Amino acid sequence: MATKVVNTSGKNKTAIARATVSVGTGKARINKKPVDIYEPEFAKLKIIEPLMLAKEAVSGLDIDVKVSGGGIMGQANAIRTAIARGIVEWTNDTDLRDAFMAYDRNLLVNDSRQTETKKFGGPGARAKYQKSYR
Repeated sequence: MATKVVNTSGKNKTAIARATVSVGTGKARINKKPVDIYEPEFAKLKIIEPLMLAKEAVSGLDIDVKVSGGGIMGQANAIRTAIARGIVEWTNDTDLRDAFMAYDRNLLVNDSRQTETKKFGGPGARAKYQKSYR
C-alpha cells in the first residue's frame, strides 16, 4: 500500500514555499533544517503558529518545506501558508480550517500584494526627482 503524501505551496511577495506532509513522528523541517533551530526567532515564531493551533493533528505528521526567493519574513509567511494548507488538506477537518481562518486568513490564503514597478522620472515607483529653478 502506498503511503499518503500531500504537497502544498504558499507564496508571499517573491518567496515560494513547497510543503510535503507525510506520516511520521511529528518533525517539521525547513530546507532540511529542523524548525526548532530556525533563525531568526521572530520568523520561527510565525512559522510555528499553524503547528501550535493544530497540536494533536500534527503529532503524527512529518512536514518538509523547501523555500526559495524573497526575504526572511516573506519566506516565513510563505512557509506558514504552505504548512497550514498541508495540515488542512491532510486532515480534511473543517473545524481546523475555520480555526485557521479565524486566527489569520493568510494562513490559508496567499497574500497577493506585489511591489509596484519603478517608473521613469524618479528613483522609485511614485517618487520623482527634485527639480530646481535656480
